[in-house]
Amino acid sequence: MTFSVAEPGKTRIGWIGTGVMGRWMCQHAMSKGYSATVYNRSKDKAQPLVELGAKLVDSPKAVAENSDVIFAIVGFPKDVREVFLGSEGALAGCQPGAILVDMTTSEPSLAVEIYQAAKAKSVAALDAPVSGGDVGAKNATLSIMIGGDAQVVAAVQPIFETMGKTIVHQGGPGAGQHTKMVNQILISSNMIALCEGLLYGYKAGLNLQTVFRSVSVGAAGSKALEVLGPRILAGNFEPGFYVEHFIKDMGIALAEAEKMNLCLPGLALAKQLYEAVRAQGMGRKGTQALYLALEAISGIKRN
Repeated sequence: MTFSVAEPGKTRIGWIGTGVMGRWMCQHAMSKGYSATVYNRSKDKAQPLVELGAKLVDSPKAVAENSDVIFAIVGFPKDVREVFLGSEGALAGCQPGAILVDMTTSEPSLAVEIYQAAKAKSVAALDAPVSGGDVGAKNATLSIMIGGDAQVVAAVQPIFETMGKTIVHQGGPGAGQHTKMVNQILISSNMIALCEGLLYGYKAGLNLQTVFRSVSVGAAGSKALEVLGPRILAGNFEPGFYVEHFIKDMGIALAEAEKMNLCLPGLALAKQLYEAVRAQGMGRKGTQALYLALEAISGIKRN
């Protein structure tokens, strides 16, 4: 089956999941001329898109019935399974020739399962998780890691370009999700270092603003420090990316590593520390809330 390259004003997109990131990603596509049908469990979170002209429907199936390319970015693998493969899921509403695109960070094996189920109905499927958080979503600078057939990637490429700057086809079904696991493993230990470094500076009585100016431009610099360091300094622990979602990602990566007989002790330590963050009631805070958990472990009380 051949797939036409997406065109503004012609290709209809569907969007499932209009939260912290999905809202902006869909909005960027709409701003380039793509009409959108949207679904979100909490309807109020879809309202900004409705005000821009999106059609709000009551199920992922209804999204697919009104769309040519259907995107989803939801929370957990069980949510991915429900919105794509459930009785009211997107696949149930697809016509032959439609394209499903899962942008959630999820299980590589589930990406393959969706691909195979879609193919049986003459529907294409891509796994295309993203990195860049809320800032990347707002600024349309996300890194998009894609698994699936090259022809389908080419068909969706113009829409990907509305929301991301680094768009790379990594291989067949599941390859996008495996690449995102590499990304999350890299981030996990970096977040420990980021929070421990700033906590050390605080305890040493340094001015963290001036410390940040010195360390952010040298070998210690990182995207996490650039984006999340100022939030920690400002006492802002609201989510760009939820702690509970990061724990989910690390759990997937550890499970995949076990299948491959890999030992990843740094990742395991990071997951345990983030479990402590969640145990302290901060599962819905941003990943920078690890700083607060380390404060508590060290007996430091915030001013």
